[in-house]
Amino acid sequence: MELSPPRFVTKAQPIDICQIRCFNAELVNQVSEALPGEDALENAQILFGALADKSRLKILHALSDGQELCVCDVASLLEGKIASASHHLRKLRDLKILKYRNDGKLAYYSLKDQRVADILCHALKQLAE
Repeated sequence: MELSPPRFVTKAQPIDICQIRCFNAELVNQVSEALPGEDALENAQILFGALADKSRLKILHALSDGQELCVCDVASLLEGKIASASHHLRKLRDLKILKYRNDGKLAYYSLKDQRVADILCHALKQLAE
């Protein structure tokens, strides 16, 4: 016995794509000329990727007033393991967002650029409203 495929009744779906290449070429040119350069967009992509994690947001906020924290302090702040804190700190350092220094067996981290803290604080204030 051969089974036939089920029959479905479908309604015509509206097409949600444009049928022409560019409707408002003048506006597209204006917007295109106003776009930031590739380097700026890449830097923003890196920063926003770093901000896309709650633990890294906490770390960056904790360092936003110019403080310097060691790995164990960050682990305590995150209420987690030193290995996890170290992973997040290394990621932020690799992205050139944090700088670090060694003092004996301790590694201290701080912000490399205060503008990161400014962006984070601005975003958090806007979202709190």
